[in-house]
Amino acid sequence: MSRLILIVDDEESICQALTGILTDEGYEVISALNAVEAFKKIEEESPDLILLDIWLPDIDGLEVLQKIKEQNPHIPVIMISGHGNVETAVKAMKLGAYDFIEKPLSWENTIPPVTNALKLFRLTEENIALREKVSFRFDLTGQSKAMQRVKEQIRRVAPTNASVLITGENGTGKELVARAIHYYSKRAHGPFIEVNCAAIPDDLIESELFGHEKGAFTGAHTRKRGKFDLAHGGTLFLDEIGDMSSKTQAKVLRVIQEQRFERVGGTKTIQVDVRIVAATNKNLEEEINKGNFRADLYYRLNVVPIEVPPLRERKEDVPLLVEEFLKEFASEIHLGQKKIDEEALHLLMQYDWPGNVRELKNIIERLVIMTPGEVITAKDIPESIAKRKEHSSVDFFSIDNFKEAKTLFEREYLRKKLKEYNGNISLTAQAIGLERSHLSKKLKTYGLQ
Repeated sequence: MSRLILIVDDEESICQALTGILTDEGYEVISALNAVEAFKKIEEESPDLILLDIWLPDIDGLEVLQKIKEQNPHIPVIMISGHGNVETAVKAMKLGAYDFIEKPLSWENTIPPVTNALKLFRLTEENIALREKVSFRFDLTGQSKAMQRVKEQIRRVAPTNASVLITGENGTGKELVARAIHYYSKRAHGPFIEVNCAAIPDDLIESELFGHEKGAFTGAHTRKRGKFDLAHGGTLFLDEIGDMSSKTQAKVLRVIQEQRFERVGGTKTIQVDVRIVAATNKNLEEEINKGNFRADLYYRLNVVPIEVPPLRERKEDVPLLVEEFLKEFASEIHLGQKKIDEEALHLLMQYDWPGNVRELKNIIERLVIMTPGEVITAKDIPESIAKRKEHSSVDFFSIDNFKEAKTLFEREYLRKKLKEYNGNISLTAQAIGLERSHLSKKLKTYGLQ
């Protein structure tokens, strides 16, 4: 896919001449005759390079440059002028301009700096992506077998270009799985573009995905690049794919198969290289039987399925998640590091978490803000959660899931034994026949240490 260049100059003849030179080199070109129009197109089109005239009718070019670099520091800007001087050029460079070229413009004084600036832009994009990859925290916290299985699936599928369909209830972390697949893939240097299919009205979803040309419909005052366009070289994450209309499903299927499309209201074919990762909380096979989802699109998306388990099926991960969220909010809210006592954590372990990890995170944030002391105790736990634990012992026979019952029994057993030996890990380990290191590890996993 060609790079998009924005020309900002109040002389239409200059815009036309530059457009001809750049188009011949394979670039896609748009133009603006003033600063206000330029800012609008930068926001809507996300150009890869800007050619900016020093003299504009509404705002001084250097002021425009300064604002562009403040809002979009990674987009290279080349200044152009018919009456520039050394002082102006130096000032432009200090404000962040990549280069300064003088009119009259020709192939010789335009294309080399444009080519070099775009190379720099590409390297900058790659460096940003690599830094994000290094700093990306694998937020799929948990040591349960269910989460280990998910992590292994990510490890295997990430280096490939296979489409992935992520399923799971709301709040389980499907987006984090999608981001992990991208950041551990060969496309990590490219963009990760997310589209929430459920949040966009049916009459706008095609424009959002494929973009539109100026005048394509009422309100389309300028051309807009779509998400497929923006995701070129990277990953497009289609969240809540089950809520996409049948009409849009057909068009998405064609783009996935052919890797090319036309903008709404346009005739030019745009070639892209995009990996698709989709997610849904719906059972798509049931939706197919109801006639709500295309079977051919389902099979195209479901090359590698990954199911993210609900939190109630991996309660042994709750202590680790609580610890992580406590650290995260201590840093964000600046109220100091808080701790949670054994009884309070025990209450959180008994709750079924219908809102999954998202609900747990929200509860921890509330506790960090609203708990006056440094330690979160049982009395701080919201009644809606605490009332689930009315007795000191757990009725294990009321739990249908064997794995959950086993986990809760083990934690309750260790808690009582540790209390029996006054918190002495060595004596407790000796009494129950475990190695001290093994017991210590289990206590830490269950938040008892």
